Amino acid sequence: MEQIIMHPIGKICSPYKESRDIPIQGIFNSEVEAWVELKDKYAGGLKDLDEFSHAIILYYFHKSQREEVQGRPFLEQEKHGIFAIRSPHRPNHIGLSIVKVKKIEVNKMYFTEVDVLDQTPVLDIKPYVKYFDSRDNVKCGWLEKHFKNGNIPDETILR
Repeated sequence: MEQIIMHPIGKICSPYKESRDIPIQGIFNSEVEAWVELKDKYAGGLKDLDEFSHAIILYYFHKSQREEVQGRPFLEQEKHGIFAIRSPHRPNHIGLSIVKVKKIEVNKMYFTEVDVLDQTPVLDIKPYVKYFDSRDNVKCGWLEKHFKNGNIPDETILR
């Protein structure tokens, strides 16, 4: 299979118009609210999602215009492989965010912990299920040195 064709199911409406304004991770700016606006034919897919506290949004990095095999992530001077970092400049330009669901209204899912540009095309939404999605004894590779004693580095929050 050489080609996969996907079509957006909706878009993210967020206050972030420029990539420089986006927090490194949405969890570091939990007060900002955004929403996914689904195409009408997918509105029924939101049924019962409001019973979950969090959701996983898969989306397309529509503003990324290059593809890298290695990149230099925030907090680092050294390059790392693209599959070991969270850069938008990756093959297929697919992004993933875990967000906190606030409410569902017709074809909209309102959420916080947003780290995505306005008008980003949404590919899928899944419920975050702690029984499946959370893991014990997780190693975080090169990032471990930046999170000493489990503390978040100030530069991550203050970006």
